Amino acid sequence: MAEKAMLLLLLVSVSVWVQKGESVWLNLPRSGNKCVSEEIHNNVVVVGDYVVISDDHLHPTPTISSKVTSPYGNDLHHKENVTHGQFAFTSTESGQYLTCFWLDHPGEGGALSVNIDWKIGVAAKDWESVARKEKIEGVELELRKLEGAVEAIHDNLLYLKSREAEMRGVSETTNSWVAWYSIISLSICILASCAQLCYLTRFFQKKKLI
Repeated sequence: MAEKAMLLLLLVSVSVWVQKGESVWLNLPRSGNKCVSEEIHNNVVVVGDYVVISDDHLHPTPTISSKVTSPYGNDLHHKENVTHGQFAFTSTESGQYLTCFWLDHPGEGGALSVNIDWKIGVAAKDWESVARKEKIEGVELELRKLEGAVEAIHDNLLYLKSREAEMRGVSETTNSWVAWYSIISLSICILASCAQLCYLTRFFQKKKLI
């Protein structure tokens, strides 16, 4: 009985974790843009919803433009004259993905806010469609979610491991360059000191001071 209770608790916890997304509120300036970034590694499904809220309750709600760009500057989503929207893509590059919003008519209207809801990886998966397609429900569906969560954690650990190896390689290369720079600098100082000593010795010998 205790084992069943622990299993149910684990499934509920994973279910909550899987469905968890990231919601962000942005206050748009009257001029310029406002951006939010998210670090996403390669081959990850991303779904985002955003909606404009007029803090002054203006009707109709002023429109905005939105753009999502990849770490290498590729446009993944670009909309103009909207008050809400959605974007979805599968990442092909690892790094910071940038989402920016700005007013279509700067300086007009009142204060605006944008609510953006990120869903990344397992959280972005449509589990209702999976359940209908494979005709599963209840504990079996929760186990599938658990399997997806474990795979996501495993992929994330592999990504972190590759990033750690990359950073370690950069650090070792930097340390090697610093060591060589120190050796060369010390050699130059020793050579300069020897040359100066020889020059002073000859100078004093000519002056018959030594």
